[in-house]
Amino acid sequence: MIGLGRSGTVGAVTGGDGVRSQDLAPPVHGAELPAIDRHVLELFALVSEATAGATHALVTGDREAAKELVRRDAVIDQLYRDVEKLAEAELVDHEPSVERKRYLVAMLRMLPELERSGDLAEHIAQRAVRPIAVEMSPRSRGLVERMGEVASQMWEMSADAFGDREPSVAERMDELDDEMDDLHTTFIAEIVGSGVPTQIAIELALIGRFYERLGDHAVNLTRNVPGSSGRFRPGNE
Repeated sequence: MIGLGRSGTVGAVTGGDGVRSQDLAPPVHGAELPAIDRHVLELFALVSEATAGATHALVTGDREAAKELVRRDAVIDQLYRDVEKLAEAELVDHEPSVERKRYLVAMLRMLPELERSGDLAEHIAQRAVRPIAVEMSPRSRGLVERMGEVASQMWEMSADAFGDREPSVAERMDELDDEMDDLHTTFIAEIVGSGVPTQIAIELALIGRFYERLGDHAVNLTRNVPGSSGRFRPGNE
């Protein structure tokens, strides 16, 4: 599995050992809740890694790496389903307190956005499978690389906000979101002015949109971290 540490760096770990237990478990009772937190952090890390990997494959034309990333999207989908089942079972099979119920509902609201973000990274990787890199101008390639860097940074920050239950990164996240919007606008203008064939222009425009949406999802998840802006914080009624 892929783990994400407090610094936001992504690394290969087994069973989430790369994240300290106090970063994973909300201060609530119930055996399943720490597991849910751990797996949600794994989803954050997988999306961040997939975004960075898809960007690298796209700008370098590494089609084999792109194919592997497309295949690995199934890992995100399966983990999403597993965590969803854990949360639903906790709600249905037990009699959770109001505190626990709020936490579980918050997780169930976050999970689809995580899964959709994994799909966006997969869509970028799918375009990298095709020989589209050779059609990009050097400036377009540089803009794609920067959009990938910004998106990955936003996802790492969002994961840290979730792990710490304190989204103090919101202001910096908004700055990165503004940068992503500007990059997207500049990228579209570069596509229009580059004179590439219409079909290639459409594919490149979609890639820009995928990055923009990845940024939007990271912002939404950070704003809805349990415990932020007066929202439910596990352990407090």
